[in-house]
Amino acid sequence: MTLIARKLRSTALGAATLVTAALPAQAQDLTKVSFLLDWIPSGEMAAYYAGKAKGFFEEEGLDVSITRGYGSADTAAKIAAGVGDFGLADISALFTARANTDAPIKGISSVYTHSPHSLFVLESSGIDSFDDLEGKSIAVSAGNSHRLYFPAVAEAAGIDDSTINWVTADASAMAALLIAKRVDAAPFYSIHEYYQNKAAAQQGEKINVLPFVETGFAIYATTVIASEETLETKPELAKSFLAGLQKSFEWANEHQEEACELHVEQVPEVALDDCIGSITAMMGFVFNDSQAEFGLGHFDPERLAFTYEQVAKAQDLDPEADPMAAIDESYLP
Repeated sequence: MTLIARKLRSTALGAATLVTAALPAQAQDLTKVSFLLDWIPSGEMAAYYAGKAKGFFEEEGLDVSITRGYGSADTAAKIAAGVGDFGLADISALFTARANTDAPIKGISSVYTHSPHSLFVLESSGIDSFDDLEGKSIAVSAGNSHRLYFPAVAEAAGIDDSTINWVTADASAMAALLIAKRVDAAPFYSIHEYYQNKAAAQQGEKINVLPFVETGFAIYATTVIASEETLETKPELAKSFLAGLQKSFEWANEHQEEACELHVEQVPEVALDDCIGSITAMMGFVFNDSQAEFGLGHFDPERLAFTYEQVAKAQDLDPEADPMAAIDESYLP
């Protein structure tokens, strides 16, 4: 090779190195990560999809794939089995899976610092508070967590749970039963009020919400979970994922409509207005007084203990177990 040729080759290699260093994260090798939701990707999931579209996970070196869920218990089982890297699950599923099947999973970040459990009632029913529920009928699906928690809510509200007539129904039919006035109340997450009210309005009705938290029933709900093997063998992966997740939450909270536009681009079956209604309600469960005091993703030990107490009662778990054994906050930013 001539001297000129060697100089040209050296210059080319140097330029290539500079170009590679300047490439954006999405053009470099990214670590593939699977993220399992706890249910279908409706509007309350917009922060995750928007974060992916905005490149917040890529900034952390991750290529995140998001998959719909089939319930918290199913997601918890899949994460325990290594089917996914990270997942969303109600904290009750985390506690129950660890207690009943010795599932090797842990909660690594809170999402909802208090539960969105609530009852939907029609404004025309005259039911204005939990005090008005005695003697009324409430729809419920098999294994519904609202039913499991209701005795504690009833006690806190000062009503007699034994007077309630529980009407077993398929989860997909509960809204229709309520709007048709075949039941007096139905259990839903309060974040679903907007689009359920759209259906009610078509029948000339309006839905009112009775949140469980109004009775003092403030428990943790949606939580990010991971397997103990992932946390032990890939601790930096967990840190990077949570860093990207928190960027996604913070940006989506400040840009809710744009977050929903990005969400609908990826999940076109979700109507934009439904998404905006859901994310507006959902962000109140993420950003609030508890989050401001303890930090985004962190757990208040006192509220965590109360949460476990309620889950243990509802699921017949060991009341003396330490709930902090199921939590590891060390991967949070």
